[in-house]
Amino acid sequence: MKKPAVKGLNVPENPIYLAVILVLSLIVWYFNWAIGLAAFLLFVYLVYYNWKVTRIRRIEWTRYLENLSENIDWSTKNAVFSVPMPFVVVELDGTINWYNSRFGQLFEGESLFGKNIKNYIPNLDLYGLLKAKEEDCKQVELNGRKYRLFYTPLGINGNKDSRRVIIFMYLQDITEEALLKAKYHDERLVVMLVQIDNYDEVVSNTDEAKRPVVLAEIEAALSQWAISLNAGWKKYDRDKFVVFAEAKALKALEDNKFPILDAVRSISAGNRIPVTLSIGVGADGKTPLELSHYAQSALDLALGRGGDQAVVKRGTKLFFYGGKSKEVEKRTKVKSRVIANALKELMSQSWGVFIMGHEAADLDCLGAALGIYRCARHVGKQAYIVMSRPNPSIRPLISRLLEDEEYRDAFITADEALTRVDRQAVLVVVDVHRPTFMEEQRLLGTVDKVVVIDHHRRSAEAVENATLVYLEPYASSTSELVTEIVQYFDEKVELKPVEADALLAGITVDTKNFIFKTGVRTFEAASYLRRAGADPAAVRHLFQDDLETFLSRAEVVKNAQIIAPGVALAYCPPNIKNGSLIAAQAADSLLTIKGIHTSFVLYPSGDGVMISGRSLGNINVQMVLEKLGGGGHLTVAGAQLGRMSLDEARQKVIKALKDYLEEGK
Repeated sequence: MKKPAVKGLNVPENPIYLAVILVLSLIVWYFNWAIGLAAFLLFVYLVYYNWKVTRIRRIEWTRYLENLSENIDWSTKNAVFSVPMPFVVVELDGTINWYNSRFGQLFEGESLFGKNIKNYIPNLDLYGLLKAKEEDCKQVELNGRKYRLFYTPLGINGNKDSRRVIIFMYLQDITEEALLKAKYHDERLVVMLVQIDNYDEVVSNTDEAKRPVVLAEIEAALSQWAISLNAGWKKYDRDKFVVFAEAKALKALEDNKFPILDAVRSISAGNRIPVTLSIGVGADGKTPLELSHYAQSALDLALGRGGDQAVVKRGTKLFFYGGKSKEVEKRTKVKSRVIANALKELMSQSWGVFIMGHEAADLDCLGAALGIYRCARHVGKQAYIVMSRPNPSIRPLISRLLEDEEYRDAFITADEALTRVDRQAVLVVVDVHRPTFMEEQRLLGTVDKVVVIDHHRRSAEAVENATLVYLEPYASSTSELVTEIVQYFDEKVELKPVEADALLAGITVDTKNFIFKTGVRTFEAASYLRRAGADPAAVRHLFQDDLETFLSRAEVVKNAQIIAPGVALAYCPPNIKNGSLIAAQAADSLLTIKGIHTSFVLYPSGDGVMISGRSLGNINVQMVLEKLGGGGHLTVAGAQLGRMSLDEARQKVIKALKDYLEEGK
């Protein structure tokens, strides 16, 4: 459609008609001026009439639009005024521009106009509301009642064509909903499985006349504990109990760090060793079946971490309480015999055995691997030890092993193992149970039968669906566990002298020359290895350092700093040779200094920082470094941090130590 030639005419045909009339009037004027004049006057009248009609129509149309706008504004205002919940309009700086009577009733007796909303609703971030998603809503509490805050930012014209933002806020009372929700969560069912860690040891070390008293004291403590929680409980085995409680009772337990652990440990009714408990708690499960699975999984984790602690499992989240006491050695070797027989059966049904340890394998890892290797060779199976990046401390032992032709094809890299392994092979993992710390975790998915043998406290991350798990944190070392397995595997198993030396070296290094975590079974294993041909003098040679390593270790110890009473922290300088070995040795050396009972040594590794932690038992270094993603034992632990500087890693260690000490209080 063409644009009208004359502005203001709203009928597009009129200009054309008037133009035609004007042309005809001029033609007539040419032939007869009188008739032409009449025609021109008629043209002028038509122009005036068209202008007048158009003006009237424009006025009527404007009035119609104004009335329509007024009706819409009135409807909008009426909807705002009559909204059945507290409503307030505020500037972006918090100034209250307007509010309805319901909002005013929340602060009865006060005039709110011109005042700041933050004086009445604390911690309200108006700029944060603008950045939040539209579907987001906040919860606020006023006068003891809870409200859900809905908001709508609105841009309007300000002075000098500028734009300003005001916020419409609505408050929905959700007090009853919140109370009902809280009541629902407080009354949800929680399942707790309680087990006496050292039942057999307590009974065997208590005079027969006093045993009933000790057991009665234990049950009385558990009964009083359950009653205080308003919980039901039942003994379903000689050393096992189940407790059913409400979630609010669990919250109180977590706030108080499970005081039942200390109460039972303090029982002294003739027992020579303290009684300890392991508690597995299942919470936030959708069904009773899921709760029971959570509780059992948590209990297994508590037992695997050495007992004397409680583990709470909420879905995929785990929370740990206690676990600050030393593990109690189990004197019975029944489990070792069962594991040895089961391992022999698995090996007999496969064509070969692949043995894998942790990254940067140490003497304990290699010694355990050699013990399993000898068992596999005893039943006529091909065996391989997967090792790509050994720790510098084991190079002398590897050099000695390679002098024997049998071992020249026994060591393979992780890549070679991936090409040779298949579903019919057996994978034995030693001295580690966390997949991310293994030499090659992809091997776990290439076999159907996986065996895990480890002495570290169980971590939340562990091998799933392992065929056989022998995880005993009471043991001094994995070499000790494997030595017992060798004894029960077959009476005719004969260790080579170098294998016996390796196993004894593994025990020696993890016990710090039979000082830490050394029990009766540790000496029995060492005695067996001595009879099998282990030479203490040859083992001693495996621990000798060159002068450069000795000086580097001395330099690290020299620069140590005290970060807490009795706690020392030191650095290994960048580009240091054999950093992991020197850090571990320096951490051990720091404990020989009077007044120091705990040590941490940091050393750069690639883009990250590694940490070696040692303790005389005053502080559980495993729990400290577990906060940083590490693990280990009460007296020996380690961790690996991502990309950061040594100073950043130092601050993280200090914070983790501080949190641990505060939790202990």
